[in-house]
Amino acid sequence: MIEEVWRWVKEAKRVVVLTGAGISTDSGIPDFRGPQGLWTRNPKAVKLSDIRYYMSDPEVRRLAWQSRLEHSTWQAKPNVGHLALVDLERRGKLHALITQNIDELHQIAGNSPDKVIEVHGTVRKAVCMSCGWRGPMLETLERVRAGEADPSCLACGGILKSDTISFGQALIPEVIDRAMTVAAQADLLVAVGSTLQVYPVAGAVPAAKAAGAKVAIINAQPTAMDDIADAVLPGSISEILPRICAG
Repeated sequence: MIEEVWRWVKEAKRVVVLTGAGISTDSGIPDFRGPQGLWTRNPKAVKLSDIRYYMSDPEVRRLAWQSRLEHSTWQAKPNVGHLALVDLERRGKLHALITQNIDELHQIAGNSPDKVIEVHGTVRKAVCMSCGWRGPMLETLERVRAGEADPSCLACGGILKSDTISFGQALIPEVIDRAMTVAAQADLLVAVGSTLQVYPVAGAVPAAKAAGAKVAIINAQPTAMDDIADAVLPGSISEILPRICAG
């Protein structure tokens, strides 16, 4: 089946890739819902990602800032799965890269920022919830290291958080619209490392299928969309993805 999907990639003109946390686990970033996932092992961690608790409880914000200091993203480097998608772009095959991830490893690996659609934002930027100021997260984390347990916006005094979409926070309609548009333009959609349970982004898979695209899914565990896929490739993403993307 891997060889068959490789042929689909070779013949495709517009490949759209949808990535979830699974593509970054080999870079040392744990996923959320897998057997060893962050929320599986520590259900209380979900509270740090809930906008209601974050905005109303200073203690949750202090814990969130400590969690950001220790976030595995800062040590993570792109792995061979990320690099395979860079090669796909260099060959002119990659139409768009929709990602649920907040680590920016696709851009660091070398994918063009204008190809990457970040539906859940990025942990590498901080944002003010009052005035909308944005800036590099590492600069705000330096303030935390210097002793500010819950740093506020230097422009207006508002609450700062990572520029990510938390539970209870609205997704950006233009970003989701773009993701669905490119999915409908694909002749092949490859979903990688996602349980495909989180909507609306999971809807990109049936949107591509309905528009006539083939669908391939690469994930260690079964997904919610396996039944509509043309190919399901369980196993190591770092082994499978470079093989199907090889020129």
